[in-house]
Amino acid sequence: MNTFQELGLNSDLLQAITDMGFETPSDVQAKAIPILLNEEESDLVALAQTGTGKTAAFGFPMLQKINIDSRTTQGLILSPTRELCLQITNEMKQYGKYCKGLNVVAIYGGSSITDQAREVKRGAQIIVATPGRMKDMIKRKMVDISKIEYAVLDEADEMLNMGFKEDITDILSHTPEDKSTWLFSATMPKEVASIAKKFMKSPIEITVGKKNESTNNVSHEYYLVNARDRYQGLKRLADANPDIFSVIFCRTKRDTQKVAENLIEDGYSAGALHGDLSQNQRDLVMKSFRNKQIQMLVATDVAARGIDVDDITHVINYQLPDEPEVYTHRSGRTGRAGKTGISMVIVSKSEVRKIKSIERIINQKFEHKQIPDGMEICEVQLMSLANKIHNTEINPEINKHLDSINELLDDTSKDELIKKFFSVEFSRFFNYYQKSKNLNVSDTSRGDDRDGGRGYGSNSNASRYFINVGRKDGYDWMKLKDFLKEVLDLGRDDVFKVDVKDSFSFFNTEKEQQEKVLAFFTDYKHDGRFVNVEISEDKGQGTSRNKRRRDGGGGKRRSFDKPRSDRRSRSSDGGGNRSDRRSSSRNDRDNKSFSSNQSRSRRSNTETRSERPRRSRR
Repeated sequence: MNTFQELGLNSDLLQAITDMGFETPSDVQAKAIPILLNEEESDLVALAQTGTGKTAAFGFPMLQKINIDSRTTQGLILSPTRELCLQITNEMKQYGKYCKGLNVVAIYGGSSITDQAREVKRGAQIIVATPGRMKDMIKRKMVDISKIEYAVLDEADEMLNMGFKEDITDILSHTPEDKSTWLFSATMPKEVASIAKKFMKSPIEITVGKKNESTNNVSHEYYLVNARDRYQGLKRLADANPDIFSVIFCRTKRDTQKVAENLIEDGYSAGALHGDLSQNQRDLVMKSFRNKQIQMLVATDVAARGIDVDDITHVINYQLPDEPEVYTHRSGRTGRAGKTGISMVIVSKSEVRKIKSIERIINQKFEHKQIPDGMEICEVQLMSLANKIHNTEINPEINKHLDSINELLDDTSKDELIKKFFSVEFSRFFNYYQKSKNLNVSDTSRGDDRDGGRGYGSNSNASRYFINVGRKDGYDWMKLKDFLKEVLDLGRDDVFKVDVKDSFSFFNTEKEQQEKVLAFFTDYKHDGRFVNVEISEDKGQGTSRNKRRRDGGGGKRRSFDKPRSDRRSRSSDGGGNRSDRRSSSRNDRDNKSFSSNQSRSRRSNTETRSERPRRSRR
């Protein structure tokens, strides 16, 4: 199909398509629309990357098939996030701008549920909803979806990743069995396949590209650094790309906020987007990003699901996702609408094997590139400034000041004037980077995906610990790793080889962290119980808890079951009870603000913030 007219769309929709400037259908639209417009109703599974026009692929057929004259809800579209819900709603309204009487209502959390219910009662032929809010409104009998004819699961893989399977199951149980179900997804993990099997009848499957494959418009690069240099690597990549307009992905909300605040303090135009922000805050951040007042948007995977901006030049994976399939969604933020983009990954040696796993999933190779050195960045910044000056339109208002300027610069030659002018920008970066170290490390480490693949053994610089919490305490390897990282104030890659058993677990850190780890967990209490950490003789095979640290001072292991009075018998050489001082220190630390903790970690960076040139706000 070369034109939208050939797809069988009616005149109202074709007029809207013309107004929006669409000329030819995308691959997923060309494949899906004829199937969905067929009089013989059928279920559909469509696999296509983000940014390929999936909303139009199900939106146009739904608008053409529903009865606009009826006020009954006939179409339901479920999406994973508020941003994506609003985006789909706005697009559906644009597609149906000539469909008189059309009412498309968005239902999502963070906004008045009564206002949304009122809009539905006015007669909503189509509801676009997030699963959580939709389930709540069904429970309160604020919506009736018992007569819908079409149900769409958009970004199905992401909804399941976010834990909405139960909500989706409950919502679909209130819909007719004879409805048509259309499932759209970028990837096809087992969970999506199980949903299709349970709720769909002999669905037709279409695939644009290969399953889970990344778009060819995006090139993939990875940069190998030590974990402690990750933020410095991010700054250099930004400095080496002066016109960058990017989304930076972090794994947790805390890391997202921390990286964004660090970038802002360093003079970059950056902002954070994560689930702890209010809806109004999220809207303001996205408005600033779309208007390019923010060049670097730091986001979690969940929050980024609603980002629909065609001009993003780079996606930077500050941290790799826990699930390799999620990388496909991340990289799909760039290279949209026929444009090209770059997906960068900053990894430590412990994460290189994850790159190989992702390559197999996206069916594309990563190029191993070097973090640029300081002099390369100076040259790039200098030429960027030269290009901007060359392309700048002259403001005629400056003419009245020319005499004064010429008088001031009368004794300055052209070459000297150019040198002086460019030195203003060049010197900032030169002074900062002239003594900077090389951040690149060699690609020599391999390991398993769970812990980043760090090896350890007789020649390893790692310490292995026993900790008396496990699955019975609600931990899996990821939750335990997050807990240790947070309480110890360590980087994500500083805790590895996490092995969780029923009532105890093991984990590793570098040996230089050993004193800090053992000192912190001296008489540490969490959720009303003592948490005990000791050096373990287990070498990664998850051996029994009988293999424990031999206390070098001859003392016995401090059992978690011992009363607190016995556990506080040790004192340090300086006098006073050590645990008392540890508790006091922790209380003092807990009372400090989040920004104070950030300041301490920022001061530990190799390239200190006080030396860094303030970037021009663009």
